[in-house]
Amino acid sequence: MGHWWVRNIIEPGKLPLLLALASFVLTFLVTRVITRLIRAGKGPFRNITPGGMHVHHVVPGVILMVIGGFIGMAGGPRGFGSAVAAVLFGIGVGLVLDEFALILHLDDVYWTEAGTKSVEIVIITAALVALILCGFLPFGVNELSPDETHDRFLVVRTVGINFLCALIALFKGKGRMAVIGVVIPFVALVGAIRLARPNSLWARRFYARRPRAQARAKVRAHRHDVRWSGIRRRIEHLIGGAPSR
Repeated sequence: MGHWWVRNIIEPGKLPLLLALASFVLTFLVTRVITRLIRAGKGPFRNITPGGMHVHHVVPGVILMVIGGFIGMAGGPRGFGSAVAAVLFGIGVGLVLDEFALILHLDDVYWTEAGTKSVEIVIITAALVALILCGFLPFGVNELSPDETHDRFLVVRTVGINFLCALIALFKGKGRMAVIGVVIPFVALVGAIRLARPNSLWARRFYARRPRAQARAKVRAHRHDVRWSGIRRRIEHLIGGAPSR
């Protein structure tokens, strides 16, 4: 384990990325716990309202991202400074993306159905960063044997093909399948092969003169939404809290 850690985390310089990911996820979870306690009126936590103005936690999040980013650029990719910068940046990203829906709508939609977009973007971001972190780099590791180099290039080729499938799924309007497919190849392949959603870029480009394909796409999208939207909402509400009615 120690040998793997050095060769695949320390040597390629992935430790700051690991620290940023861990602090990002932990900050999001802690923030959601605190906001749910504030909403329920429990515990010592309260909203910050100097002069009657509610200061959202996206504000300190942006400040921490700026500080962490500049420290990271000034301190280089290794050393104690880079670790501190990564933690500050990860905390800032956690605070900012927790209020992604507020930034998107320019309105306080935190406890509405629209606010669940923040949970979605956090999950997507964590999955993509974890993929980068867990992937084996073909470069950046010294003293690779020819077999190890060959294996790493095979991995890169496989990931490239899978990424292409995920990109096709994204153009077909299947954003969640595309993100999940980046991590699980079979999901990306299914998303790339199956019919596009009726309002996607792919449908507008390739189904414009195919009324049968348009009709099938609408029926399939409706069936999919009926089957899975309830489950997806329950998971989002479990993580981020149920919206206000």
